[in-house]
Formats: sequence, structure tokens, C-alpha cells
Amino acid sequence: MSGHQHTAAADRAAIEGIVHTFFAAFVSGPDGTARLGALRELFLPGAVIVRTCGGEPTLYGVDDFIAPRQALLAGNTLTDFREWELPGRTDLFGDIAQHFCAYGKSGVQDGAPFTGRGMKTIQFVRTSAGWRISAAAWDDERDGLVIGES
Repeated sequence: MSGHQHTAAADRAAIEGIVHTFFAAFVSGPDGTARLGALRELFLPGAVIVRTCGGEPTLYGVDDFIAPRQALLAGNTLTDFREWELPGRTDLFGDIAQHFCAYGKSGVQDGAPFTGRGMKTIQFVRTSAGWRISAAAWDDERDGLVIGES
């Protein structure tokens, strides 16, 4: 039984490592292309990423999600950008898992500083190569929607 508990702890650590790598990819400046490239390897082929944020959901494939963000983070219109994980939780069962967390973001867009927060949900499946992201979705705070008040 202790082996099973160790496996659960190892699974949790692996998933938390992927979550950390996911958030660390969204930082402007040097090595952004390498960070986003590493992010691509964490997704299953065919994974779906969904942005809600108050409108009709926008669905992305992995490359459709990464390419415009890579251009934005490497360009000159968005500077000093970073995203970071806030407290969340990971649920595990066998070969599936989910991580649900708040996150913060800040940067300078076209010369104007901004900050924001939202929630992300990331689903994982165990593969022969380890845990991979099968889906992710997010929503951001806005008028009438505040973390901790829903």
C-alpha cells in the first residue's frame, strides 16, 4: 500500500510540475519561444484549449493556441507580461486528474499597465510518456464575476 501512496504523491508532484511549466510559459522577454515550445510537449495531440471570458467560447488546438501567444510575447506591444498560479487544487483518480486554480497576470499593453485575475481548469491523462494536458479552459474576472464571490 505504501507504493500506491508514493505513486499518488509522485503523480501529484508531476502534475504540479506541469502546471508550473504551463504558467511559466506566459512571460514576455528572453526565452519565451523556448518556454512556449516546451509547453507544446505537455499537451496531448488534439488537446482542446478554451477561452470563455464573458463571450462565446473560443476553442483552440495546441498550435492555434501557442502561435499567437508566441508572437504577442515576442513582440513590442505587450511588455513586462507574466502570469502566475494562485492557490488551487489537484484531484486525481487512476489515470485522470484535474487542476483548478486562480491565477494572476500583469503587464504593459501598448504602454498602459494592467493587472487581472481569473480561474483555469486543466485536465490531465496519464500516457506511456507521463502525464499530459488533454484540455484546459479559463475565465477572467470582470464586472459581476469576482473570484471568491461566485
